[in-house]
Amino acid sequence: MLRPRRSAAEINPGPVQIQARKVHFDVADVPLHWIPGHPVASHVVSVLNIVLPAGERWFVETFNEALPLVKDPKLADDIRGFIGQEATHADVHDQVLHEFMVHHGVDPTPILDQIEHLFSGVLAPLDGAVDEARRMNHLCDRLWLIAAIEHYTAVMGDFALNCTWDDHGADPTLVDMFRWHGSEEVEHRSVAHDVAVYFHDSYFARIRAMAMSSTMLFVFFQRAAWYLVKHDPSVDATWWGFNKMRMRDSKLGLLPLYRNLFGSSTLGYFRPGYSPEQLGSTAQAVAYLATSPAARAAHL
Repeated sequence: MLRPRRSAAEINPGPVQIQARKVHFDVADVPLHWIPGHPVASHVVSVLNIVLPAGERWFVETFNEALPLVKDPKLADDIRGFIGQEATHADVHDQVLHEFMVHHGVDPTPILDQIEHLFSGVLAPLDGAVDEARRMNHLCDRLWLIAAIEHYTAVMGDFALNCTWDDHGADPTLVDMFRWHGSEEVEHRSVAHDVAVYFHDSYFARIRAMAMSSTMLFVFFQRAAWYLVKHDPSVDATWWGFNKMRMRDSKLGLLPLYRNLFGSSTLGYFRPGYSPEQLGSTAQAVAYLATSPAARAAHL
């Protein structure tokens, strides 16, 4: 699939209205190793179908809690668009999880149980018995955690738009799905950060949330990807062999380099003057959404 390339002479599309696109992907005939000859890359990216639904529904729940407290009309409108997009992302990945991965015999239950425990238990809102100040502090902590996670989703969205999946014959349906999602992550990359700043503009809260989210994401991705590889009868790999194949696929541009994803991009987040606008390209994201088969067929 041809995709808009980023160029040095891009035209700024200006303010973009954030809105959900009701996309659908037919994944019934997609092979489990959807990047031919690269089972590890296929599994690592497919981890998103397991991890994202619960996480993005937690985003939606938290932002719905915050929305009535926002008095800035523009920010409130962005939050509504963000909620719509994240809810759609969760539904689409949940559909793909069952129609694609479970269909191929993948049992995601052990990973899903851990994810659900994290988002529905550990990170759940405090109950009504807690005093207002503590409940607000907890909301601010969750908003900063979402902002930190959204930093990574923007980085991964930008990667999806510029990676080499096409060059290696990747399945066009899943390529479109991940690029549609990645484009919307780039499109709304500033919203979570802006919301967190609106509620509690604190550098300490920002770096604390990043320390938590970077550790959490690294552990979940490694554990979940290894689980998929270990339970794939067509892949014979030890833990070290799995990581060697992951690093090989990263060098081929099929996966993000961990030293960039968890290294340089994380360090960039620690800069006092950090802004999500420094990540990715709105022009490229909007251009892809204008050409994406699923997005073009969607009813906004």
